Amino acid sequence: MVAQAVESPVPSDQYAGDAVFELHRGGKIEVTSSIHVNDADDLSKAYTPGVARVCTAIADDPSLARRYTWTSNVVAVVTDGTAVLGLGDIGPSASLPVMEGKALLFKEFGGVDSVPIALDCTDVDEFVETVARMAPSFGGINLEDISAPRCFEIERRLKERLDIPVFHDDQHGTAVVVLAALRNALRVTGKSISEIRVVISGAGAAGVACARILLQAGVGDLAVVDSKGVLHEDRADLNPVKLSLARDTNTGGISGRLVDALAGADLFLGVSGGTVPEEAVAQMADDAMIFALANPNPEVHPDIAHRHAAVVATGRSDFPNQINNVLAFPGIFRGAFDANASRITEGMKLAAADALANLIAESDLRPDYIIPSPFDERVAPAVSAAVASAAQADGVARA
Repeated sequence: MVAQAVESPVPSDQYAGDAVFELHRGGKIEVTSSIHVNDADDLSKAYTPGVARVCTAIADDPSLARRYTWTSNVVAVVTDGTAVLGLGDIGPSASLPVMEGKALLFKEFGGVDSVPIALDCTDVDEFVETVARMAPSFGGINLEDISAPRCFEIERRLKERLDIPVFHDDQHGTAVVVLAALRNALRVTGKSISEIRVVISGAGAAGVACARILLQAGVGDLAVVDSKGVLHEDRADLNPVKLSLARDTNTGGISGRLVDALAGADLFLGVSGGTVPEEAVAQMADDAMIFALANPNPEVHPDIAHRHAAVVATGRSDFPNQINNVLAFPGIFRGAFDANASRITEGMKLAAADALANLIAESDLRPDYIIPSPFDERVAPAVSAAVASAAQADGVARA
């Protein structure tokens, strides 16, 4: 007797009718053809035998791959699912809706194609090796939602190993938009970047990158605070990344907790979550600036922040001055691809921040408008042009 196959019951869809889930049904992206195959002649050119001529040419001159394959305009969006948005370590499969969303934003805002890739490994060596082995299929690598401090080593090693742009958006996308917003907030308050005192709450991926770009932009007095207090060289519990940052910051020798550091500070930058007591915020300098970027709950609610600060920004779209990475990463990769850049330099990131800031004219600038909207059609072209120009200036552009 032949055994009968038993059909598994189809589970009921408890999310049917939910608008968010319906939007995600089947995924948010797809692969489409850039040409049409209408007859045998088209087929012979797109595939065998014609394709063999292209393969042979690339074998003889690998640089031709950029011209005759999709690598000139495609990014791998790679994660291990260990630090997804505000959800934490939810694993690779659960991270895919976010990676698909990232790929969607690359295309919609920068005209850049991308492929979401969720890796089922958290070992740094395995992760680096896996990405390096698949790199020939892509023109750039966008690292996403990887927990600190592993993310720093992964990015460093891939940048050393590959000759294509490698970019950890959680770090550098955030940093670029923060710097752009700060430049305009300083125009509003009349303060100088070299004279302000900055306190950053959070020493993870975003906090470290923001600290580094602000130092490079000219901030001289900056303190970083993690869950155990202000970073300083005498702390014995710092990992190498935090220790390096401690050596380059906190010139005022501040110790203690966040509330201690905020006294007299000109800018509070929150990239960590939690809640800052209002009494601590009240101790900040006159005409202070508060960038409370935790989602969905800012470290300082805007209602409280406006009582004590001249300029307030958040990471949320329902408040003015949203610090949103989509303002940066599509244009940065667009510019890097346009210049055929081998990597993304510090100069390219600074140029992106300046381009974003300069989109707001002096006559339009006001406390509730220091950063453009992601839907401002000028954003990606301005950022990409600035990045491509900086790539030329920094010597990483290739013919």
